[in-house]
Amino acid sequence: MSARPGRRRRHRVGGGPGTHARWLAADGYEVHLVDPVERHLREAGTACDCTTELGDARALSAEDESYDALLLLGPLYHLQERTDRVQALREARRVLRPGAPLAVAAISRHAELIDLAAAGRLTPAATPVMRKVLASGRHSREHGFTTAYFHSVPELQTEVAEAGFTDIRIYGVEGPAWAALKGIAVHTGTSLTGSPLVASALVAARIAESDPALIPASSHLMAFARAPGA
Repeated sequence: MSARPGRRRRHRVGGGPGTHARWLAADGYEVHLVDPVERHLREAGTACDCTTELGDARALSAEDESYDALLLLGPLYHLQERTDRVQALREARRVLRPGAPLAVAAISRHAELIDLAAAGRLTPAATPVMRKVLASGRHSREHGFTTAYFHSVPELQTEVAEAGFTDIRIYGVEGPAWAALKGIAVHTGTSLTGSPLVASALVAARIAESDPALIPASSHLMAFARAPGA
């Protein structure tokens, strides 16, 4: 696929139904979305002006150094083996042009613990399971949610570096106040959209997003890095 005149190529791996691809395409970028679920590709194809492909983050079909940026927002959630996660990151580096940016999303190691506690769903009976998840990062669909992997901040940093990326920065997405919002919404049954509580939580998230002590308090982590080169 050749780039359209005046447009930079963005690769969206684990693109789902096109939520992020939609606004990238609307901003004028040429977006190619890869996902392993055919239904997601159909939805993305109708949601945005982008090309789609059924594929695997660990074995991309794109040529070497063919993209200006890559968003890996989802695959690391579900790859429980470290070798698979690093392979997906290496594939991202392979298809990026020298110096091109990478954005990677991961689920924070403590996300489920905080979420269940905020929703009032954490019981003593869940303690052995939660301790196991916190120790290993591995989550089984048998315990709710889905098969997933939860990263620690140092672990995410190390995996991105091992794949060959440079200038790595890790941020917390939701900030330290998200659990309070979750608890209020669940226990009162009210929507907090437009509430001063949400506005305050956003300010807290921006203040704390790069604070090493508070990054793990977010439910999701974002790693930003660059492919080596000019």
